Amino acid sequence: MAKLYQIHCGNNMASELKNKIENKTAQVSIIGAGYVGLPLAIAFASAGFNVCALDNDESKVNKINAGESYINDISSETIKSLSPKAKNDGTLIATTDYSCLESSDCVIICVPTPVSKTKDPDVSFIINATDSISQYIHEDMLIVLESTTYPGTTEEIIVPMLEKTGKGKLKIGSNIFVAFSPERIDPNNLIWTVIDTPKVLGGITKACSDIGVSLYQSAIQTIVPVSSTKVAEMVKLLENTYRATNIGLVNEIAIMCDHLDIDVWEVIDAAATKPFGFTPFYPGPGLGGHCIPVDPQFLAWKLKTLNYNARFIQLATEINAGMPDYVVNKIGDILNESSKSLKGSNILVLGIAYKPDVSDYRESPSLDVIDILSTKGASVSYHDPYIPALKYEHFDMESITINESNMKSFDCVVIATNHSSYDWDWIIKHSNHILDTRNATAHTKTNKSHVVKL
Repeated sequence: MAKLYQIHCGNNMASELKNKIENKTAQVSIIGAGYVGLPLAIAFASAGFNVCALDNDESKVNKINAGESYINDISSETIKSLSPKAKNDGTLIATTDYSCLESSDCVIICVPTPVSKTKDPDVSFIINATDSISQYIHEDMLIVLESTTYPGTTEEIIVPMLEKTGKGKLKIGSNIFVAFSPERIDPNNLIWTVIDTPKVLGGITKACSDIGVSLYQSAIQTIVPVSSTKVAEMVKLLENTYRATNIGLVNEIAIMCDHLDIDVWEVIDAAATKPFGFTPFYPGPGLGGHCIPVDPQFLAWKLKTLNYNARFIQLATEINAGMPDYVVNKIGDILNESSKSLKGSNILVLGIAYKPDVSDYRESPSLDVIDILSTKGASVSYHDPYIPALKYEHFDMESITINESNMKSFDCVVIATNHSSYDWDWIIKHSNHILDTRNATAHTKTNKSHVVKL
């Protein structure tokens, strides 16, 4: 039984839907089978529900149905074990056909929510998903949005669309239920998974919260109900704005330490020995991933519509966005010491993924570093054990093989992602110059006179 942090969410409904959930006879459909949707689908299927994963990407659908994983920390064996052929209590199937929503009792939206080049939120995926639900909506259905978005999205977009479809016959909190529960997936985190990471949930009404809690507590250990969808939406934005602004602070501290000729990594490690009042954050070549660089922009945009300037967010965004340029300037300084120019130099970038040991390169600062280096006339190659080919916007590159002979051909090696599979002593030994943006070489034994840290 899941642990439940109770706020005011009563248990006063004994609807058919709630009974189905408790008996695990409710059909669960999840729209979006990416880094958020697939782990969630597996969690509910493993808990004994029949789950349908909906995605417009046929390759993902085919892989799920074939028992093949496309996410690093989910094994193919896990997906195979949930196939209808495995004859377990819960099953997982995938489809591109949204008509499966007609027989669904609970629908969870896990679609992307990017921001535009002008930092405006793009909620088109949420609108499209809600429109698909509207075509098959029926009484006693629970709809939960998990996609990160600005406070008020559930009330302002999803609810009106569903009410319009119902033509007065569907009453939220009575015969249809709507809630928001922010995703907290941390790819490749083997300690905190979707099952044991506390789940925040807020409903449009108390009854909506009640039904939503019933669903999630059947598969997830700890549920944290809050008073509204707005609060739940704000929770996720606070979490990632907290991280983005603190990373922005420590990135600026790193630049300060560089000017002062101080090792910022030593400073952070020493400060982290304080048992209270300090949480360590670490500098890097910029912010990456779908959440941290993007989520604060939802909040800043929403406040802008209310004539409020989110100054902390803007400043942190400016500092973090400037780190790839700072990295390239550091590379230029390293080359200058050897009487070489950036233009015409051979540069190797180690790591494209935004974090170690994943294949996800969304918003990765490595992309910006490569782009800036190329613009300045450098010849850039990359290596990443998780990303054999990079086809993204104007990028069309392949990961090179690194060996003793070709490592010496690079004027500078940039450590952008500290994958655990890298042999840092070997890399140091066979490189001419290294810029370490992740402090990956800190505990190596090889002579590091040619290593420069961020």
